[in-house]
Amino acid sequence: MTLARKVLLWCLAIFLAVVAIVLVVVATFDWNRVKPVINDKVSEQLGRPFAINGNLAVLWSRAPEETGWRSWMPWPRFVAEDITLGNTDWAKAPQMVSLQKVEFRLAPLPLLWRSVTIPRIDLTQPTASLERLADGRNNWTFTLKPSDPNEPPSESPWVVDIGAIGFDKGQVKVDDQSLKTQIELLIDPLGKPVPFAEIVGKPKAEQTAEQGATPQDYAFGWKLKGQYKGQALSGNGKVGGLLALQDSRQPFPVQANVQIGTTKVSLAGTLTDPKNFGALDLRLQLAGTSLGNLYPLTGVTLPDTPAYATDGHLRAQLRDPAGMQFHYEQFNGSIGDSDIHGDLSYIAGQPRPKLSGTLTSNQVRFADLAPLIGADSKAEQKARGVTSKQPSNKVLPVEEFRTERWRDMDADVTFTGKRIVHSEKLPFNDLNAHVLLDDGKLSLDPLRFGVAGGQLTSTIRLDGSRTPMQGRAQLSARNFKLKELFPTFAPLQTSFGALHGDVDLSGTGNSVAALLGTSNGDVRMLINDGAVSRELMELAGLNVGNYVVGKLFGDKDVRINCAAADMGVKDGLLTTRMVVFDTENALIHVDGTANFKTEQLDMTIDPQSKGVRIISLRSPLYVRGTFKKPDAGVKTVPLLARGAGMLALGAIVAPVAGLVALVAPSGGGDQVNECAPLLAKMKAGKL
Repeated sequence: MTLARKVLLWCLAIFLAVVAIVLVVVATFDWNRVKPVINDKVSEQLGRPFAINGNLAVLWSRAPEETGWRSWMPWPRFVAEDITLGNTDWAKAPQMVSLQKVEFRLAPLPLLWRSVTIPRIDLTQPTASLERLADGRNNWTFTLKPSDPNEPPSESPWVVDIGAIGFDKGQVKVDDQSLKTQIELLIDPLGKPVPFAEIVGKPKAEQTAEQGATPQDYAFGWKLKGQYKGQALSGNGKVGGLLALQDSRQPFPVQANVQIGTTKVSLAGTLTDPKNFGALDLRLQLAGTSLGNLYPLTGVTLPDTPAYATDGHLRAQLRDPAGMQFHYEQFNGSIGDSDIHGDLSYIAGQPRPKLSGTLTSNQVRFADLAPLIGADSKAEQKARGVTSKQPSNKVLPVEEFRTERWRDMDADVTFTGKRIVHSEKLPFNDLNAHVLLDDGKLSLDPLRFGVAGGQLTSTIRLDGSRTPMQGRAQLSARNFKLKELFPTFAPLQTSFGALHGDVDLSGTGNSVAALLGTSNGDVRMLINDGAVSRELMELAGLNVGNYVVGKLFGDKDVRINCAAADMGVKDGLLTTRMVVFDTENALIHVDGTANFKTEQLDMTIDPQSKGVRIISLRSPLYVRGTFKKPDAGVKTVPLLARGAGMLALGAIVAPVAGLVALVAPSGGGDQVNECAPLLAKMKAGKL
């Protein structure tokens, strides 16, 4: 044997002996002796009292996941019992975190390249108390002290790599004064694991498995109670037992049933990439008294509605560079008595989050649209969790739009209502709307209704970025067929008549009442070939009209050749420039005002008999009082200036010219439009 070979063998023997001695020393060393040093160093670094109060041990065993020659290499397994981490000096609870036991294995070879690799950490009976004050201070943010205060902080060359976290029965308390939130969460083992497919269904479980990983079973149940943002909170659910941090493909099963105030949330599915809180894939069910109640919980601006319920598929990408993305897909549900279906996406981007999507309803109940403008009843408002502000003597809705919420996000949503359910008195057919919200400016462009065989097309713009809000509404009614508008009124069923109209109003204010009370603009209407009677007024819900028709014509059905109206609105006061009804018995003029600001009426109805002297046509009528309780009667003194005199003076030539644009074929083939010759005579001053 050569000298060199002998030296090499001796060196190898010495190295193996040293390794053996080190292993024996490490294996037999009482690690409890170093606890004071560890406690002091960690406490100094964290600025909080830290202590391992129980046993500290290092055990050696082979790693079952290793193969080949590495499987023979022993790994150290660290076990520490009764661990506590103290709280800040202002916190209520004495301890921030406590653990009955922490256990983890450390991979030895990665230490050579400065990597602390821990495949798994198991936490036994963890408890935590998380607190945040109203000024933003919290107890979970640590300021680490540098080892040398004279040197600038530098990034450590060591890397910590944790593969998964296993946990046991635990408790978490949260007291967040800035969010007005207090929560107590309890976690307990289920005893017997619940298969993932049993909760989400076999098809969904198979679909998840096809994506590359099979979710683990549900192993723990949880319960929570308290309040969130000032609203009562309660809930329960299930989760898996092992949270994989490094394998982003490994889905972590979650299931929850939570109620916050009047809002109920049920979900079941998976969380993937939990280290970065990466993605959610859930079946999500929502229910509550109003969609508007979701705003304080989620920050998503939604309108006030009747009670709702939805069921759909939620996908979320929480680490997208463009901002967190939520996609609520193929959901079905109801709002009030109306059904709702569609897809919505919410992207938390800049400068504002944006909600976009497409919604469809096969059947819309017209009354379910009333809360959008605060026009629902007090009982309905109470049911959706708000106190009605509507005065008992007012008709126009005074509930203010929540314009402060409009600046929190943008929106681009289209809605189609295939069929509108209403009473027979007002047959709306369908609805199409395109809702745009951009930096506090809300527009419905278009907002289109199918009504009685015709179209009501409107563009509504509300600038909520200004105080008070500025609004403008442009409406165009075309070809409302009278026999369809009043389907139960027999005299109109043989009529080819139609209604046309235009409205252009603008105003300022944060409610419908305020907007109309300050409005300026024009209102024009033309009706060709109709009929009028008390019954028709009752069908239309016009009690004053019922009274007036009774005074003019008794109980008879009277044919209308043409009805024309041109009215102006200035500072909320509607003034009749020209309102005339040409019937088979008389030419009736209406003159007066309707004040949207005070909701007061002051109208005069002046009939001129066509040859037949009807007693009730000898004196003009009046309509006064409020919108809520109008009053009508016969004037005791004849008018000094009648509508005919105004016509003779040519005072209504301009209004007549404005109405000519509304003269259109009524859809009856060769049916004569009676309004055209009437307007021509009025313009020429021959009436």
